[in-house]
Formats: sequence, structure tokens, C-alpha cells
Amino acid sequence: MGTRYFKVIACEIALREICHAAARSTNTVDLEFVTQGLHDHPAAGRQRVQELVDAQPPGKYDAILIGYALCGNIIQGLRATHTPLVIPRAHDCITFFLGSRARYQEFSQSLPSAYFYTSGWLECLRRRGESAPPTHPALLPTRAGDTAAANSTYQQWVEKYGEENAQHLLEVMNRWTENYTHGVLINFGFTKPLHLHEQVQKICQQRGWEFQEVEGDLRLIQRWVDGEWDPDGFLVVPPGHQVTPSYTESVVTAVPATTQTPPADSGAVADPGSPPPPLPASPPGTP
Repeated sequence: MGTRYFKVIACEIALREICHAAARSTNTVDLEFVTQGLHDHPAAGRQRVQELVDAQPPGKYDAILIGYALCGNIIQGLRATHTPLVIPRAHDCITFFLGSRARYQEFSQSLPSAYFYTSGWLECLRRRGESAPPTHPALLPTRAGDTAAANSTYQQWVEKYGEENAQHLLEVMNRWTENYTHGVLINFGFTKPLHLHEQVQKICQQRGWEFQEVEGDLRLIQRWVDGEWDPDGFLVVPPGHQVTPSYTESVVTAVPATTQTPPADSGAVADPGSPPPPLPASPPGTP
């Protein structure tokens, strides 16, 4: 088919992996990465991605590759205007790093209490300009955005309530960690020089988790930028259509675009700029 020209619009979580795959592709790929956290507020995040899609000149690209999973329905209602969209079929971006939905499902069944880390999840706070050390156990973001409010307001809490109360607020916000027993680092050959295992081992030690490291698999991302879009792995959204969840193994499907507003955010976390929850009179478990 020859060299094609693609535009990638993706979450910065997969920056290293997508750049690595794009460098190996025979296609010409323009890359644009969006700050992590859009799925914390799916409606606003969807609008941002749609703006980037609509801003691409008609006829410039053969396809626009969307680097998001369903991720809290952030891509629900996303429309292809004049250029096809290509989206990996995945509920969660961890599928991107493990190479397939099947492999992710295998890990989910064998380690149902595992929390996965990648280079992007360990680096995104720094990319956002936040000063918290990447090994701080309470400041790492979650894939569903559960700690976005704490991440973005921690310093404000320190200034307003003091260090001790701010730490207590983070503990309350971070109780999602009680559901996990393992911290699993997905590593690649090109990320091993970053010594990410040391960071995740420290996180696991602080949280009382077991540490495990697995090899990442770039096959899904590589096929995506190479234009090898098999129907089982990818959704191609033709112009005039939009994305909607399929509620089947296919994850997403394309339907004719409508002018209806997609459903409002459900389960979105508090606005990062909003006040923190009220402080309890005393820490839990104290008289």
C-alpha cells in the first residue's frame, strides 16, 4: 500500500511506547500528546480530544489514530469528521502495554489484585510540573483518575491545613490501595535504563504490596501505527460516524453521528480546583 500519513492524538501515558513504535514504522506519523488526566472528567476530556480531531486539515492525513482506551467513556461520542479515526479496542490503556486484551485478561485473572505501573504512569506527575517525588505512595495517579484531586491540590492542602492534615487527607483519598496486593511494573527493553523497578519496589514496600515485573508487549501499538488494523484489535470510524460502547467483547463500535450531547460525566472525581473534603475531627480508629 506504500507509506501512509497518520496523525496520532494520544494520552501522554503512552508517550515513550508510541514514540518507539512510530520510529520503527514505515509510515509517516505526526505525534501529539495530551496531558494525562482527561478521563477524570470524561465530558470535558472528550471535548478536548474532539477539538484536536476537528483541527486537523481535511485531506492531510490518511487516518487519525486515537491513543485512548474507553477509559471512563472518554471516547464515547467522539466523531470522525472528514478523516477516519482508528482506535484500539480496549477498556483500559494497560491493554496497550501488554499487547492485547487477551493478555490483559490473563493477568487480571491470575493476579486480580494487581496494580500496574508503566513509565508513563511514573512520569506523568513530573510532566505536569508537579513537584512531588515519583515514589511518594499517595501521589501516584490511578488509571481511573481516583486521586486526581489529591494530586493537584496537595500543596494547597499543605498551605491551608498543614503537613500533617494534608497527609491525612491523602490517606483518606488513597484508600483504593486497600484493594490491591501486588504492584506490577510493565517494563520494556528501552525503559529498563530508567530503573523504574526501583521506584515501584519502593512504592510496594510503602504500601505493603508484593512487587512483580513483567515484559511489555508493543505489538498492539506497533500494528496501530503500521496501519495493520485487524477488526478484532481496532475500530475504524469512518467520516460521519461516532464512537459508542458496544458492551460486548468488541468494546467499542461506530454508529452514524448525531447532534445529541453525550451522557454527562458519571463517576468523575471532584474538580481538582475544588476544596478538599472536610477534615475528620480525628484520624480513623482513634478514640
